[in-house]
Amino acid sequence: MTSKEYLRQAYRLDQKINSDIEEVARLREMAGSISSPVLGEKVQTSRSGDAPFVRVVEKILALEEKINREINTLVDLKSQMRDVIAAVSDTDERMVLRYRYIHNLTWEQIGDELNADRTTVYRWHNLALRHVILPEKPIRI
Repeated sequence: MTSKEYLRQAYRLDQKINSDIEEVARLREMAGSISSPVLGEKVQTSRSGDAPFVRVVEKILALEEKINREINTLVDLKSQMRDVIAAVSDTDERMVLRYRYIHNLTWEQIGDELNADRTTVYRWHNLALRHVILPEKPIRI
C-alpha cells in the first residue's frame, strides 16, 4: 500500500458512511408510509404475525449498527493518520496533507488556506507523500 492509497481511505470511508446514512433515511421514510389495505380475498398457508414494517425496521437497525462500526473505524483511521502526518517534518507539507486527507479540502481550498498557487500545493503534496512513513500496522479499509 502506498502512502497516497493509505491516506485516501478516510475520504472513501466517509463517502460510504454518508451513502449508508442516506439509505437509512430512505428506509425510515418507507417504514413510516402507510400501505394500502388489501380488499380482495387472500389465501395464505403460513402467516407472519409481524406487521409489514417490522422487517424494514430490522433492516434499519442492522444498517445503523454497520454505520456505527464504520464511524468507529473512521475515527481510528483518522487518529492514526494524524500521527502519520504529524511525523512529516516540513510544516507546509504537513498542512497540505492535513487539509487534503483529514479535512477533505479541494486543491483550490488548500491553496487559499496556505496562500499558495495550485502548482506549489501540488509540489508540497508530492514531497509530503515521499516523506510519509506508514505505520507498522496500518488500518486498511
